[in-house]
Order: sequence, then structure tokens, then C-alpha cells
Amino acid sequence: MTRNYWPTHEWRVLSPQDSGMDGDKLMALDAHIKSQYKNINGIVIVKNGYIVHERYYNGYTETDVHHVASVTKSITSALIGIAIDKGAIKSVDEKVLSFFPDYPCEADDFLKKAVRLKHLLTMTAPFPFSWKEGDTRSHEPLDRLRRQKDWVRYTLDLLGQKGQLGQFQYYTAGTHLLSAIITKATGKTMLEYANQELFRPLGMKEIPDDAMKSFSLEAVFGKEIKGWSKDPQGITAGGFGLTLTPRDMARFGFLYINRGRWEQKQIISKEWILESLGMNANNYGYLWWLRDEKGLFSFSALGSGGNVICCIPEKDIVVAIASEIISNPKDRWPLIETYII
Repeated sequence: MTRNYWPTHEWRVLSPQDSGMDGDKLMALDAHIKSQYKNINGIVIVKNGYIVHERYYNGYTETDVHHVASVTKSITSALIGIAIDKGAIKSVDEKVLSFFPDYPCEADDFLKKAVRLKHLLTMTAPFPFSWKEGDTRSHEPLDRLRRQKDWVRYTLDLLGQKGQLGQFQYYTAGTHLLSAIITKATGKTMLEYANQELFRPLGMKEIPDDAMKSFSLEAVFGKEIKGWSKDPQGITAGGFGLTLTPRDMARFGFLYINRGRWEQKQIISKEWILESLGMNANNYGYLWWLRDEKGLFSFSALGSGGNVICCIPEKDIVVAIASEIISNPKDRWPLIETYII
């Protein structure tokens, strides 16, 4: 796909009409958000590489960052892909425990020894706590995770306790192991690696390496996050804790719409992008949610509260929505389907 420009330094803006979109529908979208989706703080819609709609709510502006929660996971996926492209990691088939040679694993713990990076990327690693869509009673023990002195050791201890290898089971702590693996493989924290290999080349705001003043609920998961959460050993949180502006969320989605290419450089290999987004029975790729409805394929980075980066390749559209994290937010897909698609 040929681009007239790249939003490395700034986004260009185009009217909905000039981009082939319905301006009245987007005005109706704005009104609907104000009345029905009060925890949305910002939305950016990119069509054919241009911002065609951008609105902010609740006192926020385009320069404000938001904790995007599990949208972080899709960033982690991209960084694993870059590390593989550069040879720091051999492949997704590497055993997880090979990166932690000092971890004391029992000789007969065959399940734990069998777990590969691909299992962590696809949420098919065996963990003792399950999560089911729509089931508000089941939850992950993330509050327990933040209280641990060593998040990596805690997660490795849980790995393989229960569950079945290859069975889909959404488990956030597993992605923290991917962050630790990036650090083991590259010698850099995932925050440093992201700034160097991903954020800087795309013109995204670099993430500051701020100290964790505490590991309270708000400091790890909430409004007190500065930059990107990390564990007591300084390992960047792999599944949450990243703060981004909606425009930078859109930049990341735009990279994937362009199959990893940015300006004249291949930031992530096309092969990794296609592998990450391969449709399957779980509707989940390498830390991306997949959707194929009415013949239209889309993929999304989704986070608590309704934080979303939704990419629709066929229509060359990226939708970035930044939200305040609340329990039981309204589904964003009806907004995207009704007013944008």
C-alpha cells in the first residue's frame, strides 16, 4: 500500500467527506458517546492514514496519556516479534524455562518444561486460574501479583500447576514472563526496548522510566501510574501498566495496518504480523483479539474499561479509544460497527 506521508512527526487531518466517510454519522457518534459512554476520554479515527475524527471528553486533550491496561499486551507481542526478527530470540518455539536457568524446576515437572513462548503469546499456557468472557465471578489474582516480592518467580511457580497445555485460558501474569524474557534476551528492560525499537521510530512519545514509589493498587494498575508499571526487580509489566495518548495508540495500530512497515523501514517483519493475526478457533492471535463478521476481518488490542485499538485492514481504518478504567464498561464494538464501519 502506497502512502503519501507518514505520521512520524505529526498526523494530517482530512474531513470525513474527503475520506469517503459519513460526517453526519461521526457527529452522531460524538453525541452517542457523550450520552451513553461517559468513561470514554478520547477517540481518534484514522482513515487512509489521515485523522478524520478526533474528540476528547472529561477534560482530556490530545497530549494527555491514559493507562491503556491490557492494550499493553499487544505492544508486548510486537516487541517479542522485533526481538525474534533481530535474532535476540530464536523463535516462538523456544521453551520458557530456557530463559530462566536458575529457576528450580522439579525433574518430573514435564508440563512446566513443555511450555513455549507461543503458549504465552496465545494464552494457551497452563495456569491455575481461568477467565471466561462474561463471567464476572472468575478473575485473575492480579492483586495478589502486585503484593509479591518477585513477580517472575511467583508466575513461574504457578505455571503448569493446573490447566491443559494448548487450551485457551486468558491469564495476564503470563505476559509478564514475556517481558522478563525480552530483558533476558536483549539486556534491556521492555520499556527501554520499546522506546528504542518501536516508539521512537514511529514518532510516539517516549515512555519515561519513573520509579515505582509504591506497589499500591493505584500505583500498579490505576491513576498513579507514571510511564509504565514495573515489578520490584525493575522488569516492565508485560500485560498492563502502559500509558499512551490516543494519537500514539493510533500510530501503533497504523503500523500493523501497514504490516509492520513505517516510512522506508520494516519495523516488524511482515511475516510476524501475519503470524500474529492468523484467525483461529479462539479468535485470539499473538496477544491480539480477532474478529471476522459479515466477511469483514478486524483485529484489536483490548484493555479494561474499554481501551481499544481496533484495526480494519480492508477499510484502511484504525480506531483508538482511551477510557477511564471502570467495571462493566459498555462494549465498544457496537460504536465501531454502527457509526464507523
